[in-house]
Amino acid sequence: MNARRLLYPLATALALTMAVRAPAQPATPLSLADARALALRSHPSITMAELGALVAKEVTTENNAAFYPLITANAAAVGVGETVTRISSAGLDNSQIYNHVGAGATVRQLLLDFGRTSNLTAAARSQARAADANVLAVRAQLLLAVDDTYFGALEARAVLMVANTTLKNRQLLSDQVAGLAKNQLRSDLDARIAATAVDEARLLVDKADDDWQSALATLTSLVGRRALVTAGQLVDEPTSTAPFPADAEALADLALQQRPELLRQRAVRDAAHNVASAAAEARLPVISALAAAGVVPVRDDHFQQNYAAAGVNVSVPLFAGGLYQARQREAELEAGAADAAVLEAELNLVRDVRLAWLEADHARARIALTASLLANAGAALDLAQARFAQGLISIVELNQAELSQVSAAIANANAKYDFQIRRDLLDYQTGSLR
Repeated sequence: MNARRLLYPLATALALTMAVRAPAQPATPLSLADARALALRSHPSITMAELGALVAKEVTTENNAAFYPLITANAAAVGVGETVTRISSAGLDNSQIYNHVGAGATVRQLLLDFGRTSNLTAAARSQARAADANVLAVRAQLLLAVDDTYFGALEARAVLMVANTTLKNRQLLSDQVAGLAKNQLRSDLDARIAATAVDEARLLVDKADDDWQSALATLTSLVGRRALVTAGQLVDEPTSTAPFPADAEALADLALQQRPELLRQRAVRDAAHNVASAAAEARLPVISALAAAGVVPVRDDHFQQNYAAAGVNVSVPLFAGGLYQARQREAELEAGAADAAVLEAELNLVRDVRLAWLEADHARARIALTASLLANAGAALDLAQARFAQGLISIVELNQAELSQVSAAIANANAKYDFQIRRDLLDYQTGSLR
């Protein structure tokens, strides 16, 4: 027992020491594909859209149920006082009551309503298609948001790296100029200008870090995590090598065929036309068959032991104060508005595809342009640094060259990821982002 008491604290201390010295586990990489999968699996917008689609399918079943028989079972047990055989209350269907116990069933079957139920069911099916298309639309919108935020985070990280490098270089130059100024080899003005450039670099770093942290916070919410996505998790995605479309017209035709928002709008239009047809048919007769059968084991002499009856009911609306005409007109006007909405959506979609293609094409061209700009700015900075070291130019000229190089580096970083975002936006506009 004494040995155990001595060894236990020693083992505990050793375990704690090893835990403290153990290296931290590297963050799990988060690729764009991983971020997309997490968002589609956990984001509430997908759940809400899918539940809405299920609700729409239940509405279709509700409307279609009118084609099937409605069977109702019923039972009754009635006891009558010695002197009470008739009730004068207007709330009862039958004022004569007798002692009896009976059970039976009634069946009601729609025979003909001149297509009203069919059109209401077709409208519900169209609404269900619209809900399914809405799921695809929400999915595409979520994927676009994830891609935009992911590439935005990579862009912010690249800009932050440029800003940190700029700060490091400017701090080194400021220290050198301050040393030279102290030895009367450079003026105090040069030292002040160099210190100002350092402060500007610090502001650039602060702005880039703010953009970076904001992008991480937004990405974290999109992928449905509570723990913040860290810098080491993001995987730099290579620039897309897929051939870029030669023109936007073929893409516009593709968008008109498969863009989920347009498919949803067309389904809503079809539903509106079905509702208008049903409203017109509501003014026509409705023919139904009815049947009832049952047994009365305990009965008064007025009852038979078994009963059965069947018949056909014809309901003809004669006058409702203009209600049916107003409903029909309302539904027809809504159908006309739905037609106009589809046409507007098609025109806007073609415009959006063309604009997205233009923006993506210009973003693609900017990659090469900013790369050339960066190379020239880097060469100019090298020359400026050499001439400044020889005392041939002022620090103002050196700062100008260095500023041009920093701007070119940031533009080059932006161009790469901007093209990725614009390419995804083009896929989204054509309905290909899924």
